[in-house]
Amino acid sequence: MTAFFEGIADLFVNYLFWPFDQLRFMENWWAANFLNWIFMIICTAAMVYWMLQLKKYNDSGEESKDATAHSYI
Repeated sequence: MTAFFEGIADLFVNYLFWPFDQLRFMENWWAANFLNWIFMIICTAAMVYWMLQLKKYNDSGEESKDATAHSYI
């Protein structure tokens, strides 16, 4: 069983996280964190899109907001 978990550790440390090890030793902070900035931009765009869709749905008035709309209320 120990060999199994050591194999999983070897897979992640030596193969799957290899690109991040290459980014770690860069001199420029911005270049080293380029991937993180891309993820933050994508997440921000997704959140803005989601909020705009929620506002559009809320403004359309389709949802019943009276007290008897849900049986658990």
